Amino acid sequence: MKRRHFLAASASAAALAAPSVRSQPAARLTPLKFTLDFRVTGQTAAFFLAQSRGYYRDEGLDVTLDVGAGSVASITRIASGVYQMGLGDVSSLMEFNVQNPGTPLVQAVYQYYNRAPFAIIGRKDRGITTDFKSLEGKKIAAAAVESTRRCWPMVARKLRMKPEAFQWATTDFSARDNVVVRGDVDGATYFHDSAISLFARMKPEELSVLEYAQAGVNLYGNAILASAGLIAQNPRVVAGFLRATNRALVETFANPLPSITAMRQREPILDEKVELERWRITAQYVGAPDTRSHGLGDIRKLYLEQQVDEVVEVFGLKSRPSADGIFNLSMLPHRAERMLKA
Repeated sequence: MKRRHFLAASASAAALAAPSVRSQPAARLTPLKFTLDFRVTGQTAAFFLAQSRGYYRDEGLDVTLDVGAGSVASITRIASGVYQMGLGDVSSLMEFNVQNPGTPLVQAVYQYYNRAPFAIIGRKDRGITTDFKSLEGKKIAAAAVESTRRCWPMVARKLRMKPEAFQWATTDFSARDNVVVRGDVDGATYFHDSAISLFARMKPEELSVLEYAQAGVNLYGNAILASAGLIAQNPRVVAGFLRATNRALVETFANPLPSITAMRQREPILDEKVELERWRITAQYVGAPDTRSHGLGDIRKLYLEQQVDEVVEVFGLKSRPSADGIFNLSMLPHRAERMLKA
């Protein structure tokens, strides 16, 4: 199978989920391996609430939640067959489908981030404001291959800026906060909710957050993905996982503390206050304005088609992937179950 280099990632991962007490015999539960996009944090606390409250068991599932290696790597983990489901980037899935033509190996089944939480965060003392044009001539840190960096040309085109308006400084994810704090760079790319670590080291009032969504770029971010094989052979498993996760996600919007508590059972070292604040930011992107009309997990076909067009041009794809091949919404929970209370 041909894959682009940036999608090459190891499909192996240690099963890190803590053992749980089952409410019914193990033989009656269907094992399901799910890969997160990254580390265990408040961003994905709802998955741990669903696990701790037995919502997956109620659906007949024995779910293992493993840490991820990035929102792009999740795609190859699922395509390889090592994982059946996971959380991964929609734009990268479009690219993957073009590079692997034919029947899709992986499809999105539930839109988690209704808007991608892409942002560039810069130091005000370096002249960076909430105006994207203030980035001109600056030095911005980013990993060599990551979604926020790759999608920057979409923002530049929307704002009629040159894609090369500033200089990229290639930096490992783990060093990004350090180079910003030291002043080696003027700013860095982030998932907005991942910048909590930076906010802990610099006062938020010293920083400017430039959100891609505020620039008018309607990008869907990480979605719950499933292997095409699982969808074809056992769609009830996918539907059950989505029902359980959606149930926990709605409850997390109503009161995030139980979800953070469940997440900390997995990672006790995490700070409750920090992770609650992280979820507060995440919630703005998961429960974006669109969800008030169509509910969590769903998409607007027009926005998806526009994103396909953007990805084809910016990523230099040789063909246009089918929107229907990207998303399979047939297993979503009922709309009434996905609506957030005012």
